[in-house]
Amino acid sequence: MLEDIIGWVVLGVIVLVVIVLVLWAVGIYNRFVSLRNSSEATLGQIRVAMKKRLDMIEQLLGAVKSYAKFEQDTLTKVTAMRAAVATAGPGDLNKVEAESRSIFGRLLAVAENYPDLKTSGTVTSLMDSVKGLEEEIARQRYTYNNISQEYNTMIDTIPSNFIGKIMGLIKLQYLQFEEAIENAPKIEF
Repeated sequence: MLEDIIGWVVLGVIVLVVIVLVLWAVGIYNRFVSLRNSSEATLGQIRVAMKKRLDMIEQLLGAVKSYAKFEQDTLTKVTAMRAAVATAGPGDLNKVEAESRSIFGRLLAVAENYPDLKTSGTVTSLMDSVKGLEEEIARQRYTYNNISQEYNTMIDTIPSNFIGKIMGLIKLQYLQFEEAIENAPKIEF
């Protein structure tokens, strides 16, 4: 009789330990899924903001064309970047970011060289809107990188790395956009 009770207690403890381990593993799994979904949502927001910025740069190109002979290939590049943003991963977004910043820098240089253009209400409004989108992209990039850091830390640390390995998870790539255009590019006409 006493042996039966001890056997049931041991069995109960083993079942309880297994249940706790399963719940712990499910909790870690759910955290990984939550972080991955958050990172994808944030990347989506970055893509939307970058597409808006490229749309505005395209509108700026239209306004600048009337004041200066701006390169046709610039418009072609902007159109190609807009198409690429929709499916771009973090590495591709880094490239699109660098290219679009370069184009925007050249547009700023053109505006500086043409005082009438600089005072145009349309151009000023579009430039201000692009600068506002720059701030939005920076905030979203910061959020994405924080989520990625937490996710990557879970992949690297015990005990969550065991669950990560079982799931076949890999680290998220960080977004490494430049903070500002350091030197305005030279514009030659």
